[in-house]
Amino acid sequence: MSIAIVDARGWQNTLDLKTGEKTGAAGAVVEMVKGVLQRHPYPGDMDPGSNRWVTDTAFDLIDRYGPRFVFLTYAAQYFSGRYAPMASDERARMITDIFLEAERFINASGFAAIMVGTGDMTPFLGFIDATGIDGLAVCTHWSTRYAGLYGPSQEDMRRLRAHPHIEKIVPREEIGKLFGGSPEQISKVPEYLMLAREGYAFRTVSDAKKTPVMIPALNFHVPLYAPGHAVEAVTGIRRAIEEDLSERNVVLIVLEGIGVSEFPWPHLSCRNGTEWFYYEPGEAQYLTVTSGEHRFLDYPTGTGCKYLDKAEATRSYPYSGIFKSVPEGTFARTFPGKSIAVGNRSMFMHMVTGADLSVECFARNLYNQGTMAVIHREDKA
Repeated sequence: MSIAIVDARGWQNTLDLKTGEKTGAAGAVVEMVKGVLQRHPYPGDMDPGSNRWVTDTAFDLIDRYGPRFVFLTYAAQYFSGRYAPMASDERARMITDIFLEAERFINASGFAAIMVGTGDMTPFLGFIDATGIDGLAVCTHWSTRYAGLYGPSQEDMRRLRAHPHIEKIVPREEIGKLFGGSPEQISKVPEYLMLAREGYAFRTVSDAKKTPVMIPALNFHVPLYAPGHAVEAVTGIRRAIEEDLSERNVVLIVLEGIGVSEFPWPHLSCRNGTEWFYYEPGEAQYLTVTSGEHRFLDYPTGTGCKYLDKAEATRSYPYSGIFKSVPEGTFARTFPGKSIAVGNRSMFMHMVTGADLSVECFARNLYNQGTMAVIHREDKA
């Protein structure tokens, strides 16, 4: 049983991660993790101390658990830049601070570092309104590039294909050919996938977006700091981690909202998708990094494609966002040594990493509701 500990500013509940029900789980690891949460309250997504919280929390866990593999995500700059106007010099200072924070962790821990940015940001130019069509267009709050399309009429297709801000409309069959996958996986993909041009986002009946200031750019490539490795695509990052772990402890650091244009350290330009598809920041991108395989068909909602499904009578993993099961094949889940993950990108760190112990902010749509820790494994010596 995976255990979740939710800390709402000092008030803690211990839960079964799968059911969400309270549990009496106890023991040395549970008590240790509870102490870490109490000592490190989350300052909030837009708070300048949010990234520092990641480093400090990770050090506390390392001192008490002794992992060989650490997964960190720094995301304050992604949230701040997405929804709040920011002068170029302010943005530059924030990016400098991020790399100083990463450097602080690397120097103090002695871990070998691999670091990847999720991609550049670009000014938001406007919404593509897909609410008035005969069919149904769907997308998620955080995706801008992609929207699913169900049951469009001929007139819908004519209008949408002629829309100046829609780059491409891809049928389900083409998606299946690009990614492979089982018939069940492909059935969860929308009939069509609409692609927005750079700077634009879809507005559909399924979402209630806050109007952003910046959104992900066309990130067909992302920056990768991986000394001693030649990695051409994000699917190759896992192999680099495995090679470094044969000799040293390793930290994988993900920098949200940082792309090739703003990455100051020596880096590779790493392919972030395939053909016309690239990953936006989110579950599918993380899973592809940690598994070494494209995971678009496993979790198509991560790219803004909500598939139509009957509501479940009982919702599994209610504290895990879109996930209904713990993903197979993530690196930390298969790694025999100890592992931890800490990040301020809410709701999925514990799923996409597979780490023994995870600590993440427990925030929804930028509202700070505390912190959450997940214990997948507590039996490693």
